[in-house]
Amino acid sequence: MSDAPAIADITSALEAWAPPGSAQDYDNVGLQVGDASRPVTSAVLALDATPEVLAEAKDQGAELVITHHPLLFRPLDGVTADDYVSNLALQFAEAGVGLYSIHTNLDAAPEGVSFALADRLGLTDVGFLDGFEDTLYKLAVFVPEDAFDGVREALADAGAGRIGDYEACAFASEGTGFFKPGASADPHIGTAGGAVESAHERKLEVEVARWNLGTVMAALQEAHPYEEVAHDLYPVKQKNSQTGLGALGHLEEPMPLSAFLERVATRLDAGSLRYAGDPDVTVERVAVCGGAGSDFIGTARGAGADAYVTADVKYHEFFDVLNRDGTPQMALVDPGHYETEALTEALLRDRLQGQFPRVDWHRTATTTSPMRTFVPTSDSSSNHS
Repeated sequence: MSDAPAIADITSALEAWAPPGSAQDYDNVGLQVGDASRPVTSAVLALDATPEVLAEAKDQGAELVITHHPLLFRPLDGVTADDYVSNLALQFAEAGVGLYSIHTNLDAAPEGVSFALADRLGLTDVGFLDGFEDTLYKLAVFVPEDAFDGVREALADAGAGRIGDYEACAFASEGTGFFKPGASADPHIGTAGGAVESAHERKLEVEVARWNLGTVMAALQEAHPYEEVAHDLYPVKQKNSQTGLGALGHLEEPMPLSAFLERVATRLDAGSLRYAGDPDVTVERVAVCGGAGSDFIGTARGAGADAYVTADVKYHEFFDVLNRDGTPQMALVDPGHYETEALTEALLRDRLQGQFPRVDWHRTATTTSPMRTFVPTSDSSSNHS
Protein backbone atom coordinates (compact mmCIF):
# COMPACT_ATOMS: atom_id res chain seq x y z
CA MET A 1 0.00 0.00 0.00
CA SER A 2 1.89 3.04 -1.29
CA ASP A 3 0.10 5.58 0.89
CA ALA A 4 0.20 3.51 4.08
CA PRO A 5 0.89 5.57 7.21
CA ALA A 6 4.16 5.05 9.02
CA ILE A 7 4.33 3.84 12.60
CA ALA A 8 5.29 7.42 13.51
CA ASP A 9 2.09 8.79 11.94
CA ILE A 10 -0.04 6.44 14.04
CA THR A 11 1.84 7.09 17.26
CA SER A 12 1.70 10.86 16.70
CA ALA A 13 -2.09 10.64 16.42
CA LEU A 14 -2.28 8.60 19.63
CA GLU A 15 0.03 10.98 21.47
CA ALA A 16 -2.05 13.99 20.46
CA TRP A 17 -4.88 12.29 22.36
CA ALA A 18 -2.81 10.85 25.20
CA PRO A 19 0.47 12.80 25.54
CA PRO A 20 3.35 10.66 26.87
CA GLY A 21 4.11 13.44 29.35
CA SER A 22 0.81 12.75 31.10
CA ALA A 23 1.91 9.20 31.96
CA GLN A 24 2.85 8.39 35.54
CA ASP A 25 6.54 8.85 36.28
CA TYR A 26 7.03 5.12 36.95
CA ASP A 27 5.62 4.17 33.56
CA ASN A 28 7.28 3.41 30.22
CA VAL A 29 5.16 4.36 27.23
CA GLY A 30 5.86 4.85 23.54
CA LEU A 31 7.55 2.81 20.83
CA GLN A 32 9.33 -0.08 22.55
CA VAL A 33 10.45 -2.14 19.55
CA GLY A 34 10.68 -1.23 15.89
CA ASP A 35 11.41 1.41 13.25
CA ALA A 36 9.10 4.45 13.48
CA SER A 37 9.44 5.06 9.72
CA ARG A 38 8.06 1.67 8.72
CA PRO A 39 4.73 1.75 6.81
CA VAL A 40 1.76 0.00 8.42
CA THR A 41 -0.89 -1.86 6.48
CA SER A 42 -2.09 -4.09 9.33
CA ALA A 43 -1.92 -3.88 13.13
CA VAL A 44 -3.01 -5.89 16.16
CA LEU A 45 -4.44 -4.31 19.32
CA ALA A 46 -4.08 -6.09 22.67
CA LEU A 47 -4.07 -5.39 26.37
CA ASP A 48 -0.72 -7.17 26.78
CA ALA A 49 2.12 -8.31 24.55
CA THR A 50 2.30 -12.12 24.61
CA PRO A 51 3.74 -14.79 22.32
CA GLU A 52 0.19 -15.55 21.15
CA VAL A 53 -0.38 -11.90 20.21
CA LEU A 54 2.89 -11.83 18.27
CA ALA A 55 1.86 -15.04 16.48
CA GLU A 56 -1.43 -13.36 15.52
CA ALA A 57 0.47 -10.36 14.19
CA LYS A 58 2.66 -12.57 12.03
CA ASP A 59 -0.35 -14.51 10.76
CA GLN A 60 -2.08 -11.23 9.86
CA GLY A 61 1.02 -9.84 8.18
CA ALA A 62 0.90 -6.98 10.68
CA GLU A 63 3.76 -4.54 11.01
CA LEU A 64 2.66 -3.18 14.39
CA VAL A 65 1.22 -4.32 17.72
CA ILE A 66 -0.25 -1.70 20.07
CA THR A 67 -0.74 -2.69 23.69
CA HIS A 68 -2.02 -0.94 26.79
CA HIS A 69 0.43 -2.55 29.20
CA PRO A 70 4.13 -2.05 28.38
CA LEU A 71 6.23 -5.13 27.75
CA LEU A 72 9.41 -3.20 28.64
CA PHE A 73 8.34 -1.81 31.99
CA ARG A 74 11.76 -1.94 33.63
CA PRO A 75 15.21 -1.52 32.04
CA LEU A 76 16.70 -4.67 30.55
CA ASP A 77 20.30 -5.73 30.99
CA GLY A 78 20.18 -7.18 27.51
CA VAL A 79 17.82 -8.34 24.77
CA THR A 80 18.37 -12.08 24.95
CA ALA A 81 16.33 -15.26 25.03
CA ASP A 82 17.04 -15.79 28.72
CA ASP A 83 13.72 -14.68 30.25
CA TYR A 84 10.13 -13.95 29.28
CA VAL A 85 10.32 -10.19 28.67
CA SER A 86 13.67 -9.99 26.90
CA ASN A 87 12.93 -13.12 24.87
CA LEU A 88 9.60 -11.71 23.67
CA ALA A 89 11.19 -8.35 22.83
CA LEU A 90 13.82 -10.24 20.84
CA GLN A 91 11.10 -12.15 18.99
CA PHE A 92 9.32 -8.91 18.08
CA ALA A 93 12.58 -7.47 16.74
CA GLU A 94 13.46 -10.61 14.79
CA ALA A 95 9.96 -10.72 13.28
CA GLY A 96 10.19 -7.07 12.24
CA VAL A 97 6.98 -6.25 14.14
CA GLY A 98 6.84 -2.93 15.95
CA LEU A 99 5.55 -2.76 19.53
CA TYR A 100 4.01 0.39 20.97
CA SER A 101 2.58 0.94 24.47
CA ILE A 102 -0.03 3.51 25.49
CA HIS A 103 -0.56 2.95 29.21
CA THR A 104 -1.14 5.44 32.02
CA ASN A 105 -1.25 8.30 29.50
CA LEU A 106 -4.33 6.61 28.02
CA ASP A 107 -5.71 6.14 31.54
CA ALA A 108 -5.36 9.91 31.97
CA ALA A 109 -6.78 10.95 28.58
CA PRO A 110 -10.24 12.41 27.93
CA GLU A 111 -12.42 9.56 26.66
CA GLY A 112 -9.67 7.18 27.74
CA VAL A 113 -9.79 3.84 29.54
CA SER A 114 -11.97 4.79 32.51
CA PHE A 115 -14.39 6.68 30.26
CA ALA A 116 -14.73 3.55 28.12
CA LEU A 117 -15.36 1.52 31.29
CA ALA A 118 -18.02 4.01 32.37
CA ASP A 119 -19.67 3.77 28.97
CA ARG A 120 -19.63 -0.04 29.10
CA LEU A 121 -21.43 0.08 32.44
CA GLY A 122 -24.05 2.50 31.12
CA LEU A 123 -23.02 5.66 32.95
CA THR A 124 -24.04 9.13 31.75
CA ASP A 125 -22.76 12.67 32.47
CA VAL A 126 -19.26 11.26 32.85
CA GLY A 127 -16.27 13.32 33.97
CA PHE A 128 -12.89 12.67 35.57
CA LEU A 129 -12.99 11.24 39.09
CA ASP A 130 -9.76 13.04 40.03
CA GLY A 131 -8.04 15.71 37.94
CA PHE A 132 -4.27 16.04 37.89
CA GLU A 133 -2.67 18.73 40.02
CA ASP A 134 0.69 20.43 39.39
CA THR A 135 0.47 19.94 35.63
CA LEU A 136 -0.57 23.44 34.53
CA TYR A 137 1.50 26.55 33.86
CA LYS A 138 0.49 30.12 33.05
CA LEU A 139 2.49 31.71 30.26
CA ALA A 140 2.38 35.51 30.10
CA VAL A 141 4.14 37.12 27.15
CA PHE A 142 4.39 40.75 26.03
CA VAL A 143 3.70 41.25 22.33
CA PRO A 144 3.70 44.35 20.09
CA GLU A 145 0.27 45.22 18.74
CA ASP A 146 1.05 44.39 15.12
CA ALA A 147 2.20 40.84 15.98
CA PHE A 148 -0.38 39.99 18.62
CA ASP A 149 -2.81 37.90 16.54
CA GLY A 150 -0.01 35.91 14.94
CA VAL A 151 1.56 35.02 18.31
CA ARG A 152 -1.81 34.19 19.89
CA GLU A 153 -2.73 31.88 17.00
CA ALA A 154 0.69 30.19 17.03
CA LEU A 155 0.41 29.42 20.74
CA ALA A 156 -3.12 28.06 20.29
CA ASP A 157 -2.00 25.86 17.39
CA ALA A 158 0.79 24.50 19.62
CA GLY A 159 -1.75 23.44 22.27
CA ALA A 160 -1.83 26.38 24.66
CA GLY A 161 -5.12 27.66 26.04
CA ARG A 162 -7.04 24.39 26.28
CA ILE A 163 -9.56 24.50 29.12
CA GLY A 164 -12.21 21.79 29.31
CA ASP A 165 -14.06 21.62 26.00
CA TYR A 166 -12.60 24.94 24.85
CA GLU A 167 -9.49 25.68 22.80
CA ALA A 168 -7.50 28.86 22.08
CA CYS A 169 -8.46 30.38 25.45
CA ALA A 170 -6.43 33.50 26.20
CA PHE A 171 -6.57 36.83 27.99
CA ALA A 172 -5.10 40.13 26.80
CA SER A 173 -4.37 43.40 28.57
CA GLU A 174 -2.71 46.52 27.19
CA GLY A 175 0.27 48.54 28.35
CA THR A 176 3.59 50.10 27.41
CA GLY A 177 6.90 48.31 27.33
CA PHE A 178 10.27 50.06 27.72
CA PHE A 179 13.73 48.87 26.69
CA LYS A 180 17.17 50.17 25.74
CA PRO A 181 18.88 48.21 22.92
CA GLY A 182 22.45 47.15 23.63
CA ALA A 183 25.28 47.87 21.22
CA SER A 184 25.12 44.39 19.69
CA ALA A 185 21.33 44.03 19.75
CA ASP A 186 19.06 43.68 16.73
CA PRO A 187 15.89 45.39 18.02
CA HIS A 188 12.46 45.19 16.41
CA ILE A 189 12.21 48.97 16.79
CA GLY A 190 14.90 51.51 17.56
CA THR A 191 18.64 51.15 16.89
CA ALA A 192 21.46 49.20 18.50
CA GLY A 193 23.10 51.24 21.22
CA GLY A 194 20.35 53.84 20.95
CA ALA A 195 18.13 55.56 23.44
CA VAL A 196 15.42 54.04 25.62
CA GLU A 197 12.48 53.03 23.44
CA SER A 198 8.85 52.44 24.27
CA ALA A 199 6.28 50.29 22.50
CA HIS A 200 2.55 49.78 22.86
CA GLU A 201 2.24 46.10 23.79
CA ARG A 202 -0.40 43.61 24.78
CA LYS A 203 0.13 41.09 27.54
CA LEU A 204 -1.06 37.67 26.38
CA GLU A 205 -1.83 35.05 29.04
CA VAL A 206 -2.52 31.38 28.29
CA GLU A 207 -2.57 28.11 30.21
CA VAL A 208 -0.15 25.41 29.12
CA ALA A 209 -0.03 21.75 30.17
CA ARG A 210 3.37 20.60 31.41
CA TRP A 211 3.81 18.15 28.53
CA ASN A 212 3.12 20.89 25.95
CA LEU A 213 5.63 23.38 27.30
CA GLY A 214 8.41 22.51 24.87
CA THR A 215 6.17 22.76 21.81
CA VAL A 216 4.51 25.98 22.99
CA MET A 217 7.77 27.72 23.86
CA ALA A 218 9.24 26.78 20.48
CA ALA A 219 6.15 28.21 18.77
CA LEU A 220 6.51 31.40 20.82
CA GLN A 221 10.11 31.90 19.76
CA GLU A 222 9.19 31.28 16.13
CA ALA A 223 6.21 33.64 16.02
CA HIS A 224 7.37 36.51 18.23
CA PRO A 225 9.16 39.36 16.43
CA TYR A 226 11.43 40.38 19.32
CA GLU A 227 15.02 39.20 19.50
CA GLU A 228 14.58 38.66 23.25
CA VAL A 229 11.05 37.55 24.12
CA ALA A 230 9.92 38.97 27.47
CA HIS A 231 7.71 36.42 29.21
CA ASP A 232 6.74 34.97 32.58
CA LEU A 233 6.10 31.30 33.26
CA TYR A 234 4.73 30.09 36.58
CA PRO A 235 2.86 27.07 37.95
CA VAL A 236 -0.90 27.16 38.39
CA LYS A 237 -2.18 25.47 41.55
CA GLN A 238 -5.42 24.04 40.25
CA LYS A 239 -6.55 20.77 38.71
CA ASN A 240 -6.17 20.21 35.00
CA SER A 241 -9.58 19.69 33.39
CA GLN A 242 -7.96 18.06 30.36
CA THR A 243 -6.50 15.06 32.14
CA GLY A 244 -7.03 12.95 35.25
CA LEU A 245 -7.68 9.44 36.49
CA GLY A 246 -10.86 7.48 36.95
CA ALA A 247 -14.35 8.56 35.91
CA LEU A 248 -17.55 9.50 37.68
CA GLY A 249 -21.10 9.36 36.31
CA HIS A 250 -24.69 8.28 36.88
CA LEU A 251 -26.78 5.29 35.94
CA GLU A 252 -29.75 6.26 33.80
CA GLU A 253 -32.01 4.45 36.27
CA PRO A 254 -31.10 3.69 39.90
CA MET A 255 -30.92 -0.01 40.75
CA PRO A 256 -30.16 -2.24 43.74
CA LEU A 257 -26.52 -3.14 44.22
CA SER A 258 -27.39 -6.79 43.52
CA ALA A 259 -28.63 -5.81 40.04
CA PHE A 260 -25.62 -3.57 39.49
CA LEU A 261 -23.26 -6.42 40.38
CA GLU A 262 -25.01 -8.57 37.78
CA ARG A 263 -24.54 -5.78 35.23
CA VAL A 264 -20.84 -5.43 36.03
CA ALA A 265 -20.19 -9.16 35.78
CA THR A 266 -22.16 -9.51 32.53
CA ARG A 267 -20.90 -6.43 30.70
CA LEU A 268 -17.27 -7.00 31.67
CA ASP A 269 -17.46 -10.74 31.02
CA ALA A 270 -16.21 -11.38 34.55
CA GLY A 271 -16.50 -14.95 35.76
CA SER A 272 -16.52 -13.69 39.33
CA LEU A 273 -16.06 -10.49 41.28
CA ARG A 274 -15.26 -9.42 44.81
CA TYR A 275 -17.23 -6.71 46.54
CA ALA A 276 -18.15 -5.04 49.79
CA GLY A 277 -21.61 -3.55 50.21
CA ASP A 278 -25.26 -4.13 51.01
CA PRO A 279 -26.94 -5.95 48.06
CA ASP A 280 -30.19 -4.08 48.74
CA VAL A 281 -28.75 -0.55 48.74
CA THR A 282 -29.66 1.69 45.78
CA VAL A 283 -26.89 2.55 43.31
CA GLU A 284 -27.09 5.64 41.12
CA ARG A 285 -23.83 7.61 41.29
CA VAL A 286 -20.92 5.39 40.21
CA ALA A 287 -17.15 5.89 40.11
CA VAL A 288 -14.86 3.69 38.04
CA CYS A 289 -11.15 3.31 37.40
CA GLY A 290 -9.79 0.75 34.95
CA GLY A 291 -6.99 -1.39 36.35
CA ALA A 292 -5.46 -0.87 39.78
CA GLY A 293 -7.42 2.02 41.28
CA SER A 294 -7.59 1.36 45.00
CA ASP A 295 -5.72 4.62 45.66
CA PHE A 296 -8.93 6.43 44.75
CA ILE A 297 -11.31 4.69 47.17
CA GLY A 298 -11.33 7.76 49.38
CA THR A 299 -11.76 10.04 46.37
CA ALA A 300 -14.77 8.03 45.20
CA ARG A 301 -16.30 8.20 48.70
CA GLY A 302 -15.67 11.92 48.85
CA ALA A 303 -17.37 12.37 45.48
CA GLY A 304 -20.52 10.78 46.86
CA ALA A 305 -20.35 7.60 44.78
CA ASP A 306 -22.77 4.84 45.72
CA ALA A 307 -20.40 2.30 44.15
CA TYR A 308 -16.80 2.27 42.97
CA VAL A 309 -15.66 -0.26 40.35
CA THR A 310 -11.92 -0.89 40.05
CA ALA A 311 -9.39 -3.73 40.38
CA ASP A 312 -6.50 -5.11 42.42
CA VAL A 313 -8.17 -4.17 45.71
CA LYS A 314 -6.35 -5.65 48.71
CA TYR A 315 -8.25 -7.36 51.51
CA HIS A 316 -7.75 -4.59 54.06
CA GLU A 317 -8.75 -1.92 51.53
CA PHE A 318 -12.30 -3.26 51.51
CA PHE A 319 -12.53 -1.98 55.10
CA ASP A 320 -11.98 1.56 53.79
CA VAL A 321 -15.60 1.83 52.64
CA LEU A 322 -17.05 1.06 56.07
CA ASN A 323 -18.54 3.64 58.41
CA ARG A 324 -17.54 3.69 62.06
CA ASP A 325 -20.34 1.23 62.86
CA GLY A 326 -19.07 -1.22 60.22
CA THR A 327 -21.77 -0.64 57.59
CA PRO A 328 -20.64 0.16 54.03
CA GLN A 329 -20.86 3.83 53.10
CA MET A 330 -20.11 2.91 49.50
CA ALA A 331 -20.04 -0.36 47.58
CA LEU A 332 -16.59 -1.40 46.39
CA VAL A 333 -16.54 -3.77 43.41
CA ASP A 334 -13.47 -5.57 42.01
CA PRO A 335 -14.17 -7.54 38.79
CA GLY A 336 -10.46 -8.00 38.01
CA HIS A 337 -7.67 -6.06 36.31
CA TYR A 338 -8.02 -7.66 32.89
CA GLU A 339 -11.80 -7.41 33.01
CA THR A 340 -11.78 -3.64 33.66
CA GLU A 341 -9.22 -2.92 30.92
CA ALA A 342 -9.78 -5.44 28.12
CA LEU A 343 -12.16 -2.91 26.54
CA THR A 344 -9.05 -0.82 25.76
CA GLU A 345 -8.60 -3.00 22.67
CA ALA A 346 -11.97 -1.91 21.25
CA LEU A 347 -11.38 1.68 22.38
CA LEU A 348 -8.16 1.87 20.35
CA ARG A 349 -9.64 0.05 17.36
CA ASP A 350 -12.62 2.37 17.09
CA ARG A 351 -10.48 5.50 17.31
CA LEU A 352 -7.75 4.34 14.94
CA GLN A 353 -10.15 2.99 12.34
CA GLY A 354 -11.58 6.48 11.98
CA GLN A 355 -8.18 8.12 11.68
CA PHE A 356 -6.44 5.49 9.53
CA PRO A 357 -9.15 3.68 7.55
CA ARG A 358 -6.68 2.09 5.11
CA VAL A 359 -5.00 0.10 7.88
CA ASP A 360 -6.49 -3.27 8.83
CA TRP A 361 -7.03 -3.05 12.58
CA HIS A 362 -7.35 -6.39 14.37
CA ARG A 363 -8.42 -6.73 17.97
CA THR A 364 -6.61 -9.75 19.37
CA ALA A 365 -8.58 -12.97 19.75
CA THR A 366 -6.33 -13.89 22.69
CA THR A 367 -7.27 -13.45 26.34
CA THR A 368 -3.90 -12.07 27.37
CA SER A 369 -4.38 -12.35 31.15
CA PRO A 370 -2.30 -15.18 32.62
CA MET A 371 -4.75 -15.50 35.54
CA ARG A 372 -7.56 -18.02 35.58
CA THR A 373 -10.42 -18.57 38.04
CA PHE A 374 -10.95 -22.01 39.48
CA VAL A 375 -14.49 -22.89 40.58
CA PRO A 376 -14.69 -26.24 42.37
CA THR A 377 -17.52 -28.60 41.53
CA SER A 378 -20.09 -29.10 44.28
CA ASP A 379 -19.20 -32.76 44.82
CA SER A 380 -15.48 -32.01 45.16
CA SER A 381 -15.83 -29.10 47.57
CA SER A 382 -15.79 -29.50 51.32
CA ASN A 383 -16.20 -27.34 54.38
CA HIS A 384 -13.16 -26.51 56.48
CA SER A 385 -13.33 -25.23 60.01
